[in-house]
Amino acid sequence: MTLIKSISGIRGTIGGKAGDTLNPLDIVKFVSAYATVIRKTSPVGSNKIVVGRDARISGEMVKNVVCGTLMGMGFDVVNIGLASTPTTEIAVTMEGADGGIILTASHNPRMWNALKLLNEKGEFFNKAQGEEVLRIAEAEEFEFADVDHLGKYTEDDSYDQKHIDMVLGLDLVDTDAVRNAHFKVAFDAVNSVGGIILPKLLEQLGVEKITGLFTEPTGDFSHNPEPLEKNLVEIKELMQKGEHDIAFVVDPDVDRLALFCEDGTMYGEEYTLVTVADYILQHTPGNTVSNLSSTRALRDVTNKYAGCQYSAAAVGEVNVVTKMREVNAVIGGEGNGGVIYPAAHSGRDALVGIALILTYLAKKGVKTSELRATYPPYQIAKNRIDLTPDTDVDAILEKVKELYKDQEVNDIDGVKIDFPDKWVHLRKSNTEPIIRVYSEASTMEAADRIGKDIMDVVYSMVK
Repeated sequence: MTLIKSISGIRGTIGGKAGDTLNPLDIVKFVSAYATVIRKTSPVGSNKIVVGRDARISGEMVKNVVCGTLMGMGFDVVNIGLASTPTTEIAVTMEGADGGIILTASHNPRMWNALKLLNEKGEFFNKAQGEEVLRIAEAEEFEFADVDHLGKYTEDDSYDQKHIDMVLGLDLVDTDAVRNAHFKVAFDAVNSVGGIILPKLLEQLGVEKITGLFTEPTGDFSHNPEPLEKNLVEIKELMQKGEHDIAFVVDPDVDRLALFCEDGTMYGEEYTLVTVADYILQHTPGNTVSNLSSTRALRDVTNKYAGCQYSAAAVGEVNVVTKMREVNAVIGGEGNGGVIYPAAHSGRDALVGIALILTYLAKKGVKTSELRATYPPYQIAKNRIDLTPDTDVDAILEKVKELYKDQEVNDIDGVKIDFPDKWVHLRKSNTEPIIRVYSEASTMEAADRIGKDIMDVVYSMVK
C-alpha cells in the first residue's frame, strides 16, 4: 500500500487502485474534506485557495483534479503554477486567501506525489485540523456547490518574483556585499522548480558567475532527489574542479538547502541552519529552535551569544513553528537543511537560506570551508529497530526513559537521551512497526556506536 494519509496531507505513488495509491478518486475526497474544514475554520473569508506545484511528471494531472474539486466545492482557485513550497506559502498571505495546497512529494522519487495543506497564514495544518480532514474524507461528509455557486479559476505567474523581492528586502540580506564579493556559485535543481527560481535569485543577488545543474523542470529527476551526499555525485565533481566558491543543492520543492564547499567537500545539511543562525544572532540576538533530531551545534552556537537560549521541538515543521512562537525565536528550523526565518515567513525556505549565507560569506570574507570549520564537529548516525506489529513500542520507550533517568531526557517526541558529549533520539513510526534511532557524537563511529548500544538495550527488552 503506497497511499499514506496523515495530519499534514496525503501522499502516495501514482497509478493503481483507488484506496491504495494517489489517484483521482482519493484526491477528490481529500481535497473536498480540506475545503470543508477551511470553510468552517478560516477567519479570512475570501473564498480563495492558492494552488502551487513542483515539476513532477504527475503534477499536471494532480493539479487539474485539485483545482476542479476546489471549484466544485465553491472556492475560487488561484493557480500560481510551477512554484516552490515557500513561494506557495507566501502567496497565500499575499493573496489574502483562506488557505493553500502544495502539490509536491518533497524529496520522494518521481513516481510519488502529495498534497500539503496550508491554513490562511500559509502554514501547515495543526494536528486537530489534519485529523478533522482525515475524518471528513473517510466519512465523505462534504457537499458540493450548485451551478450558481461554483468557484472561479485564475492563474498568476508573478509569485516567483514577489518571493525574490521579499528575500532581497530582508534587513540582513546585503546585495551590495554579495555583488562586491564576485561570487562564483553552482547549484543543483534536480529537474524541478529550483531550476526556474534559483537563477533569478542568484542573478538579482549580484552573483558574478552562476552554473546550474539539472535546471530543466521536467520532473524526471536526474538523481535521487533527496539532497544527501551519496546522491550528489555531479555537483560534487563540479566543485572539485575548484572553479566555484560555493554550491547550493535543493530538493524538488525548494524548502531544504544543502551546501558544498569550494573544494568539493559537503558542508553538511545539518549546518545550513547553524550557519544562518550564527549570522542572525550576531545582529538580532534572541532564541533559537530546532527539532529533537537536529544537531547539537545549534545549541552550542546559540549559547555563544549572551541572553540567547536554545529550545527543542518535536519533529515536524508545524511543531517547530509552534515552539518558535512560544519562545519568540528569531531563527529556527530543522537539521535537514530547513531554515525558518520569521522575519521572512514561518516556513522552511531555501531562498532565504541562500541569501543570508551569501551575505554572511561576503561580510566575513572567508572561504566556505573556512566558515564551516568554525562550528563544532558533530556527526549524526541514523539506524532503525525493526519490530513486530504486536510490539508495544510505547512501553519500550517508557522503559528506556526509566533506564536513563539519570541523564537529561526529553520525551515530547519519543525519547531523547542527552549525554554530556552525545545524544540518542528514539522515535516510533506512525506507519510501520519500527523505532527510528538518531544519534550524534563528535565522530560518525562514536555516533553509530552509542546508537547501536541503545538499540541493543531495546532488543534485550523485546526478548
